[in-house]
Amino acid sequence: MNAYTHTPGRMRHAACAAAALLLAGCTSLAPPYEAPALPVPAHYAGVAEAGNAQAADMAWRDYFTDPALQAVIEQALANNRDLRRATLRVAEARAAYGIQRAEELPSVGASAGLMRIGLPDNLTSLASSLPATLTSYSAFAGISSWELDLWGRVRNLSEAALHQYFAAEWTQRGAAVSLVAQTANAWLALRETDERLALARQALDNRAESLRIFSRRMEVGATSRLDLTQVRMLHQQARSLVAQLEQQRATQQHALDLIVGAPTPVAAGARLPATDALRPLPAGLPSDLLTRRPDIQAAEQQLRAAHAQIGVARAAFLPSISLTAMAGSASGELSDLFGSGTGAWLFRPAISVPLFTAGKLQNNLNLAEVRRDAAVVQYEQAIQGAFRDVSDALATQAGLTQQVQVLDDMLATQVERARLSRLRYDNGAARFLEVLDAERDLLATAQQLTQTRRALLSSRVALYAALGGGADPSPVSMNPSATP
Repeated sequence: MNAYTHTPGRMRHAACAAAALLLAGCTSLAPPYEAPALPVPAHYAGVAEAGNAQAADMAWRDYFTDPALQAVIEQALANNRDLRRATLRVAEARAAYGIQRAEELPSVGASAGLMRIGLPDNLTSLASSLPATLTSYSAFAGISSWELDLWGRVRNLSEAALHQYFAAEWTQRGAAVSLVAQTANAWLALRETDERLALARQALDNRAESLRIFSRRMEVGATSRLDLTQVRMLHQQARSLVAQLEQQRATQQHALDLIVGAPTPVAAGARLPATDALRPLPAGLPSDLLTRRPDIQAAEQQLRAAHAQIGVARAAFLPSISLTAMAGSASGELSDLFGSGTGAWLFRPAISVPLFTAGKLQNNLNLAEVRRDAAVVQYEQAIQGAFRDVSDALATQAGLTQQVQVLDDMLATQVERARLSRLRYDNGAARFLEVLDAERDLLATAQQLTQTRRALLSSRVALYAALGGGADPSPVSMNPSATP
């Protein structure tokens, strides 16, 4: 069965026409992208010297130098479920971009078929040469319904998918930076509790010894029952604080295990690192955050994708041309399928013109523009949020640095006060209530100093993360024509 006659001349003309239409498809109806103006001041308040922002160029191993902390962070990056989910979303976006980009090129396929048609008796009786059953074998290869991208619709869809992929990459980078900061803060909180627990246990041991001594004095009549009661109260307060801190440490260990995603036994009794273990970082300028903060980069990629979607919506108003072209063989006998004279071809261009859509196309365009405007707002909010994060971290760091200095002086004063109070009591110049107050204030000041030192270290962790610390400034190729 030979439905179409093979004519090479017509095929060449059809191919030339298709090539001309393809070359004409260089128009993009997407609006040109322009980054919105920076919606924050040009400098951080209270920062006299901007310096060069270094956090984003500093690997987390170079900033967090404690080997124990490095081991915990590595374990978190390997096991944390939130980060794993963000990584899978990157793979998902990459695959979606690959699928969409494949639409720009024609899909070539091959098919083979058998067709049998049973003719009615009234037709076969009219022509005795017609058999009762017609049989046709065919084999074709070609392009099936390929859209010629005259207005850039398919290309804009690919560009939107590409920027969505970039946004997923930056989001994953941001999740990694956030995870590093969360892990460091949880580890520091555990170290703080260990140090406070060591101070409380030391106080408990000292007060247990004092209770033993005063109990002996009471037995021989060398002290009053009131003094013994006050010593016992100091001992009970220390016991209560130790129990409270032990419970707090267990809770913080569980929180660290959840962040890391696996059990992370941390040796008890270790002290906090020195406050200069995490050195202060220059903040740079707010404009530096545009290229260094992963969340800002992700928001910008979302904005670029929204621009491309406007081009898709605009192209829907214009005619769409698709092309089907096939070549192969057809025969009534399988043995003669590829014999002489069995060549067949098909060239079928089709054009679709929207005439009446009841406002659907216009509303699609309106929706794309609204989403673009919403993406602008989201981008500006990301910048403002980053500016606040850095400003808060700088202010907190400055305030806590002063508080640590004051508490260091207070602790030295409280140590001297406790010594003098004990000396005055031993010499009969003061009541034991004075010793009680001095001992209680000394422990409280030591606890407060430890808490403030940890808060200062956490503020430096927060500044490192706020400046985009640990994020590769170029996680993926930003060339829209790059194939992932």
